Formats: sequence, structure tokens, C-alpha cells
Amino acid sequence: MSVQAEGTFYVQAIGLRPKVQVSADGSGVVGHVLADLADATGLTAAYSAALRPLRPRGTGHDPGRIATDLAVMLADGGEAIADLAVLRDQAAVFGPVASTPTAWRLLADVDETALASLASARAQAREVAWLQAAEHGEGIPAARTAGRMLPGLVLDLDATLVTCHSEKAQAAPTYKGGFGFHPLLCFLANTGEALSGRLRPGNAGANTTADHIAVLDQALAQIPDAHRHGTDILVRTDSAGSAKAFLAHVRDLRKRGIRTCFSVGYAITEPVRRAIRAMPDRLWHPALDQDGTLRAGAEVAELTGMIDLDGYPNGTRVIVRRERPHPGAQLSLFDQDEGRRHQVFLTDTPYSGGGSAQFLEVRHRGHATVEDHIRCGKTTGFGRFPSRDFHVNSAWLELSLAAIDLLAWTRVLLLDGELASAEPKKLRYRLLHVAARLTRGGRRLRLRISATWPWRNELVTAFHRLAALPRPAG
Repeated sequence: MSVQAEGTFYVQAIGLRPKVQVSADGSGVVGHVLADLADATGLTAAYSAALRPLRPRGTGHDPGRIATDLAVMLADGGEAIADLAVLRDQAAVFGPVASTPTAWRLLADVDETALASLASARAQAREVAWLQAAEHGEGIPAARTAGRMLPGLVLDLDATLVTCHSEKAQAAPTYKGGFGFHPLLCFLANTGEALSGRLRPGNAGANTTADHIAVLDQALAQIPDAHRHGTDILVRTDSAGSAKAFLAHVRDLRKRGIRTCFSVGYAITEPVRRAIRAMPDRLWHPALDQDGTLRAGAEVAELTGMIDLDGYPNGTRVIVRRERPHPGAQLSLFDQDEGRRHQVFLTDTPYSGGGSAQFLEVRHRGHATVEDHIRCGKTTGFGRFPSRDFHVNSAWLELSLAAIDLLAWTRVLLLDGELASAEPKKLRYRLLHVAARLTRGGRRLRLRISATWPWRNELVTAFHRLAALPRPAG
């Protein structure tokens, strides 16, 4: 700021930052504080057992420990195998960490059998984490919609495009004109855990029934038995999951004691357009927002009985929402003619038990949160694939899912308040990347966090909760 006095300008002094002399000779400084959660949930031990065949002579680095270190590195925001150096250079915290070539060799040795074993090990750790959550507090939180808690578990399936700029195996042109992979994933809406994922070529179909069935079955296998049986499980997808065979599979799971129901997008075909035009205005009802208040300019109606649903499971309902288009919304010719944006979905939730069209519509709209999970997942491993080999990249995807789980378990088991729902970027900035110093004294190893760090109390509390978690037997 300048000040004028009698024709002269004076520049107001600006406080300068203190001069800091920088050197690279520090010791006992660490930047990661929550990696022990993998040990506390039994993930490390389960990985070690799963990959034991890859260590026939019992020498060198434990493959399970290498896999855990890779997952921790990805949870911490690493993007390449070489980023293991961050853990390797903090031996006082992480112990011996494998070299980059050793980690590469492990990923190259992971075949389909080992990949399935890794997924099974992650399911074992999830069961421990959920039991710890039950002892820690109220257990796995409920998903919420329209200001209400949804009973049971909510599974969201969705595909995404991952661009690859090199000729990686099975990378292919995508429907958006790019080039890369088209993985299909399933997230648990309750916690943000990544239950399953399937790496696919870029030209894989968005509505491939076999892939949807495989990813759903793998996701269900991740859920502990006590929750998989006897708990309501809602399966949500966009219109790519509306294939009759997939919905029949969701319904058939009930024969195995899994109480599944579906809520899936549906294409606006000509019969749907005719039904919408024939719907009297008096049968359109105000739509709801996620907090339970009325959604301005939006209405909901039920088209069940006005559209032929032959071949779909008995009890399937058709519900449509129309609303004034938001600026920049992409409208079909039908929407432009009607002056409203329309979205249609199918569900087999019955009328009884609170299955009103208004509630079911806002419940289905909650599926959009899967896009946030995918966006965060791309910063936790599967936004970049390291190898030209498809099997290596499939193993990388599996470890990315483990990294996402570690962050989710951190929120559920160790954190409160705002941080309990924080995205990875915020967790890394506030907790995982805080600098602290390791000191020794009185035969103890102490981690000293800066007394002025704004989130020091949350970090100390997280450490105390981590230490208090009951460990799995063995």
C-alpha cells in the first residue's frame, strides 16, 4: 500500500518472512503417522499368508509386507512404484522397505490366483476392521438420504475412463475419443470403501452384464458374513446396469440368503417418452433434496403400469423425475421439446415400508456420490497404471482398492468430526504429511508432533485410538 503526503509517495513496509537456512542432514524426522493401521486390522498378516507361495525359499523381503507398503504408499498419495522411497527412507517407522526393482518383481509375479488371494486377504482385514468399529462405537455408519438413515448397506457400481498415453496391454480407444482403460468399480456408500474393481480395455462396453455380475459378486464376497446375510443390501447403478440379466442376478441372490434390491438408471426410450407425455400434471409430486427439503423446480411421478417391463423381475417399478434444466445441462431433443430435463430409473423396492416415489427418487440420486469416490480413487492409485503388462496393472488396481480401504478405516476407526468424512487430499494435508520427530529416551520411542500444528490434538487422539484397537488373534 502506498500513502501520499504533500506530493510524495511512501511505501508501507511489508513484514518479511524469517530467513531459513536449509540443509539435508536431519535425522529422526518422519512424515507419515498412520501406517500401523494395516497391521492393526490384520491386512499385513493376511497379505503375507496370501503371497507366501511367492517366497519359496523364505528369504528376502516378505511379499505381504511389500504389498502392504505399496498400499500404504498409494494411500499416502504416491503415484509410482519409485515413490516407495518415501517409506524406505524412514526405516525407524516402517522398518526395511523393499527396493523399487523388488517391488516390480512382486507385481510381475502376481497371477490370477495370487490376485484372488489378495482380494480374499483384504476381505479378512475388512472383517476385523468392522469388528473393531463395532467395539469402538456404533459400527459401520448408515448411508443417509432425504434426511433419513438408509437401512443396511448401499453398493454403488460405476465405470470410469483412465487415460493412458502409451501402448499398454489391452489399452484401447474409448467411447469419448480417448485411449486407455475402462475399469468397473464398486464402492460402499456407507464408508467409501472400495469393495471391488475390474480392469478392462478402454473399448469395454459400459453395460456389459457379465462384468457387472462379476464386480457385484466380488463386492459381496468382501462383506463379512454377519453383514452379507440378514442385512438389507441396495445395489445402485446408472443405466449401464439396467440389463435384464443383471437385475435377474440381483434378484436371484435372495435365494442364497442375501437380501438385495436394486435401483438402476433406465434409458428414456420412445415408450417412456409417450408415458411421460401422457402423465397428468396432478400425478406429479414435488421432488426432495438430500436433506429432506423440497427440491425447487423438480417433480417426481411413477410410470409403473404405463411401460412394458416384460422380462424384468416381478415388482419392478419405473419412476421419473423432471426439473428445470440447470445452466450448462446437456439436454436431449425430447428434453428440449418438453422444456424439462428428465431422468428415469428402475427399482424393486415395494410400496410398503416407505417406498414412496419421492423418497426412492432421492435415494437413487445419491448414487452420484460414486463419482466422488472414483475421483478420490484416481488420486489413490488407479488414476495411473505403471506397467505395459496388463496383469501388473490389475495387481496395481487391487492394491489401490486396499489403499482406499485404509483411508476409509482411518476415518471410521480413528477420527471424529470433520475429518471423519474428509477426502484423501484433506487427510494427507492435515494428518498424513505432518512432520514429526522421533526421539528415544527411557527405552521408549517417542513421536513428537509440533505443538503449533493446528490438528495436533486430532492426530494424537488417532494414535491413541490406534494403539487401543483390539488386534486379531495370531
